[in-house]
Amino acid sequence: MYHDIVDFALSTPAWLHTVAEVGTDAGLFLFALLFVVAAVRAWRGPARDLALVVAGPAGIVLAYVLSEVVKVFVKEDRPCRGGIATIAACPPLDDWSFPSNHSVIAAGAAATLVLCRRALAWAVFPLAVLMAFSRVFVGVHYPHDVAAGFLLGLALAPLFALLLVGAITPAVRLLRARLPRYFPESANPSVAAINRSRMPGSE
Repeated sequence: MYHDIVDFALSTPAWLHTVAEVGTDAGLFLFALLFVVAAVRAWRGPARDLALVVAGPAGIVLAYVLSEVVKVFVKEDRPCRGGIATIAACPPLDDWSFPSNHSVIAAGAAATLVLCRRALAWAVFPLAVLMAFSRVFVGVHYPHDVAAGFLLGLALAPLFALLLVGAITPAVRLLRARLPRYFPESANPSVAAINRSRMPGSE
Protein backbone atom coordinates (compact mmCIF):
# COMPACT_ATOMS: atom_id res chain seq x y z
CA MET A 1 0.00 0.00 0.00
CA TYR A 2 2.85 2.38 0.84
CA HIS A 3 4.43 2.01 -2.60
CA ASP A 4 1.08 2.45 -4.34
CA ILE A 5 0.44 5.72 -2.46
CA VAL A 6 3.95 7.04 -3.06
CA ASP A 7 3.87 6.16 -6.77
CA PHE A 8 0.52 7.91 -7.11
CA ALA A 9 1.83 10.93 -5.19
CA LEU A 10 4.78 11.30 -7.55
CA SER A 11 2.39 11.38 -10.51
CA THR A 12 0.45 14.35 -9.13
CA PRO A 13 1.16 18.01 -10.03
CA ALA A 14 4.10 19.80 -8.43
CA TRP A 15 1.85 22.30 -6.66
CA LEU A 16 0.18 19.42 -4.80
CA HIS A 17 3.60 18.21 -3.67
CA THR A 18 4.23 21.61 -2.13
CA VAL A 19 0.82 21.66 -0.46
CA ALA A 20 1.41 18.18 0.96
CA GLU A 21 4.85 19.07 2.31
CA VAL A 22 3.86 22.32 4.02
CA GLY A 23 0.29 21.29 4.78
CA THR A 24 1.08 19.36 7.95
CA ASP A 25 2.95 22.23 9.58
CA ALA A 26 0.32 24.70 8.36
CA GLY A 27 -2.36 22.50 9.90
CA LEU A 28 -0.53 22.44 13.22
CA PHE A 29 -0.35 26.23 13.12
CA LEU A 30 -4.10 26.35 12.46
CA PHE A 31 -4.73 24.09 15.44
CA ALA A 32 -2.61 26.39 17.61
CA LEU A 33 -4.64 29.37 16.39
CA LEU A 34 -7.87 27.56 17.26
CA PHE A 35 -6.60 27.02 20.80
CA VAL A 36 -5.94 30.76 21.06
CA VAL A 37 -9.48 31.47 19.86
CA ALA A 38 -10.85 28.94 22.36
CA ALA A 39 -8.89 30.62 25.15
CA VAL A 40 -10.31 34.03 24.22
CA ARG A 41 -13.83 32.61 24.24
CA ALA A 42 -13.28 30.95 27.62
CA TRP A 43 -11.44 33.91 29.17
CA ARG A 44 -14.45 35.20 31.09
CA GLY A 45 -16.38 31.95 31.26
CA PRO A 46 -16.34 29.28 33.97
CA ALA A 47 -12.89 28.51 35.38
CA ARG A 48 -13.07 24.90 34.22
CA ASP A 49 -13.65 25.98 30.59
CA LEU A 50 -10.46 28.03 30.56
CA ALA A 51 -8.61 25.27 32.42
CA LEU A 52 -9.67 22.79 29.75
CA VAL A 53 -8.25 25.01 27.01
CA VAL A 54 -4.94 25.16 28.91
CA ALA A 55 -4.99 21.42 29.60
CA GLY A 56 -5.51 20.61 25.90
CA PRO A 57 -1.99 21.52 24.68
CA ALA A 58 -0.51 19.93 27.81
CA GLY A 59 -2.31 16.69 26.96
CA ILE A 60 -0.97 16.86 23.41
CA VAL A 61 2.58 17.29 24.69
CA LEU A 62 2.25 14.29 27.00
CA ALA A 63 0.87 12.15 24.16
CA TYR A 64 3.77 13.29 21.97
CA VAL A 65 6.32 12.40 24.66
CA LEU A 66 4.81 8.93 24.99
CA SER A 67 4.96 8.46 21.23
CA GLU A 68 8.65 9.36 21.34
CA VAL A 69 9.20 6.69 23.99
CA VAL A 70 7.44 4.14 21.77
CA LYS A 71 9.67 5.17 18.85
CA VAL A 72 12.81 4.51 20.86
CA PHE A 73 11.64 1.03 21.81
CA VAL A 74 10.26 -0.01 18.41
CA LYS A 75 12.99 1.55 16.24
CA GLU A 76 11.21 0.99 12.94
CA ASP A 77 13.23 2.33 10.02
CA ARG A 78 11.68 4.85 7.65
CA PRO A 79 10.09 3.43 4.50
CA CYS A 80 11.95 5.96 2.35
CA ARG A 81 15.34 4.31 2.98
CA GLY A 82 17.09 2.56 0.14
CA GLY A 83 16.82 5.17 -2.56
CA ILE A 84 13.03 5.19 -2.91
CA ALA A 85 11.85 8.31 -4.72
CA THR A 86 9.56 10.37 -2.47
CA ILE A 87 8.20 13.90 -2.40
CA ALA A 88 9.80 14.78 0.94
CA ALA A 89 13.43 14.20 1.87
CA CYS A 90 13.92 11.15 4.04
CA PRO A 91 14.53 12.04 7.72
CA PRO A 92 17.87 11.26 9.44
CA LEU A 93 18.80 7.68 10.32
CA ASP A 94 18.02 8.07 14.03
CA ASP A 95 14.56 9.52 13.35
CA TRP A 96 12.39 6.42 13.62
CA SER A 97 9.12 5.85 11.81
CA PHE A 98 6.65 4.21 14.23
CA PRO A 99 4.44 5.93 15.31
CA SER A 100 4.04 9.16 13.36
CA ASN A 101 4.48 12.10 15.73
CA HIS A 102 2.70 14.43 13.33
CA SER A 103 -0.32 12.14 13.41
CA VAL A 104 -0.22 12.02 17.22
CA ILE A 105 -0.21 15.81 17.44
CA ALA A 106 -2.85 16.30 14.73
CA ALA A 107 -5.30 13.79 16.23
CA GLY A 108 -4.56 14.98 19.77
CA ALA A 109 -5.16 18.59 18.82
CA ALA A 110 -8.44 17.74 17.11
CA ALA A 111 -9.69 15.65 20.04
CA THR A 112 -8.79 18.20 22.72
CA LEU A 113 -10.27 21.06 20.71
CA VAL A 114 -13.53 19.14 20.53
CA LEU A 115 -13.42 18.81 24.32
CA CYS A 116 -13.34 22.61 24.45
CA ARG A 117 -15.98 23.10 21.77
CA ARG A 118 -17.88 20.22 20.18
CA ALA A 119 -19.02 22.31 17.23
CA LEU A 120 -15.45 22.17 15.87
CA ALA A 121 -15.59 18.41 15.30
CA TRP A 122 -16.78 18.64 11.69
CA ALA A 123 -13.72 20.72 10.76
CA VAL A 124 -10.85 19.55 12.96
CA PHE A 125 -11.20 15.76 12.57
CA PRO A 126 -11.15 15.76 8.73
CA LEU A 127 -8.19 18.15 8.87
CA ALA A 128 -6.34 15.83 11.26
CA VAL A 129 -7.01 12.83 9.00
CA LEU A 130 -5.73 14.76 5.98
CA MET A 131 -2.60 15.84 7.86
CA ALA A 132 -1.92 12.26 8.95
CA PHE A 133 -2.40 10.89 5.41
CA SER A 134 -0.02 13.52 4.03
CA ARG A 135 2.84 11.84 5.91
CA VAL A 136 2.36 8.71 3.79
CA PHE A 137 1.69 10.77 0.67
CA VAL A 138 5.06 12.54 0.91
CA GLY A 139 6.75 9.19 1.59
CA VAL A 140 8.12 9.50 5.13
CA HIS A 141 5.79 7.06 6.92
CA TYR A 142 4.08 3.72 6.42
CA PRO A 143 0.26 3.74 6.63
CA HIS A 144 0.39 1.82 9.92
CA ASP A 145 2.69 4.51 11.37
CA VAL A 146 0.10 7.22 10.86
CA ALA A 147 -2.79 4.97 11.90
CA ALA A 148 -1.07 4.12 15.20
CA GLY A 149 -0.07 7.73 15.77
CA PHE A 150 -3.60 8.93 15.07
CA LEU A 151 -5.11 6.46 17.54
CA LEU A 152 -2.53 7.36 20.19
CA GLY A 153 -3.24 11.07 19.87
CA LEU A 154 -6.99 10.54 19.68
CA ALA A 155 -7.08 8.47 22.86
CA LEU A 156 -4.29 9.85 25.02
CA ALA A 157 -4.33 13.63 24.48
CA PRO A 158 -7.94 14.16 25.66
CA LEU A 159 -7.43 11.63 28.47
CA PHE A 160 -4.38 13.50 29.75
CA ALA A 161 -6.21 16.82 29.35
CA LEU A 162 -9.14 15.60 31.45
CA LEU A 163 -6.76 14.28 34.10
CA LEU A 164 -4.98 17.64 34.26
CA VAL A 165 -8.03 19.90 34.24
CA GLY A 166 -8.82 19.14 37.89
CA ALA A 167 -5.44 20.52 38.95
CA ILE A 168 -5.49 23.48 36.55
CA THR A 169 -8.97 24.73 37.47
CA PRO A 170 -8.00 25.88 41.02
CA ALA A 171 -4.97 27.63 39.52
CA VAL A 172 -7.24 29.50 37.11
CA ARG A 173 -9.52 30.55 39.98
CA LEU A 174 -6.52 31.74 42.00
CA LEU A 175 -5.18 33.72 39.03
CA ARG A 176 -8.56 35.36 38.52
CA ALA A 177 -8.76 36.30 42.19
CA ARG A 178 -5.30 37.88 42.12
CA LEU A 179 -5.71 39.62 38.76
CA PRO A 180 -9.38 40.70 38.74
CA ARG A 181 -8.83 43.53 36.26
CA TYR A 182 -7.92 40.98 33.57
CA PHE A 183 -11.01 38.91 34.38
CA PRO A 184 -13.53 41.61 35.36
CA GLU A 185 -16.69 39.55 34.96
CA SER A 186 -15.51 36.04 35.76
CA ALA A 187 -13.66 37.08 38.91
CA ASN A 188 -16.86 38.28 40.56
CA PRO A 189 -20.00 36.83 38.94
CA SER A 190 -22.36 38.65 41.32
CA VAL A 191 -20.94 42.03 40.35
CA ALA A 192 -21.18 41.08 36.68
CA ALA A 193 -24.82 40.13 37.15
CA ILE A 194 -25.55 43.49 38.85
CA ASN A 195 -23.78 45.36 36.05
CA ARG A 196 -25.77 43.52 33.41
CA SER A 197 -29.03 44.24 35.26
CA ARG A 198 -28.26 47.95 35.11
CA MET A 199 -27.83 47.97 31.35
CA PRO A 200 -30.60 49.64 29.31
CA GLY A 201 -33.28 47.20 28.28
CA SER A 202 -32.35 44.63 30.94
CA GLU A 203 -35.61 45.10 32.83
